[in-house]
Amino acid sequence: MRNNPECELSQASWRKSTYSGASGGDCLEVGLTEGHPSLVPVRDSKNLGPSITFGAAAWTAFVGHVGATG
Repeated sequence: MRNNPECELSQASWRKSTYSGASGGDCLEVGLTEGHPSLVPVRDSKNLGPSITFGAAAWTAFVGHVGATG
C-alpha cells in the first residue's frame, strides 16, 4: 500500500462493488488507470478525495482471500 503521487488519477475510471446498495453505504471504489496496469487505486465512495494504491498482485491476493472466506 502506498500513497499515489506517482500515478495521475484524475482520469481514472472508478468502479463500485455490485454488492453496494442503492443508498451508497460503506463502499469502496476501485480505479482503472490508463498506463499503470500494475497499480490498483482504491477510495471511499463517500469521500472521493484521497485514495490509496496497492500493487496489482497484492490486490488480487486480497480479493481472492476475501472471496474464499466470504
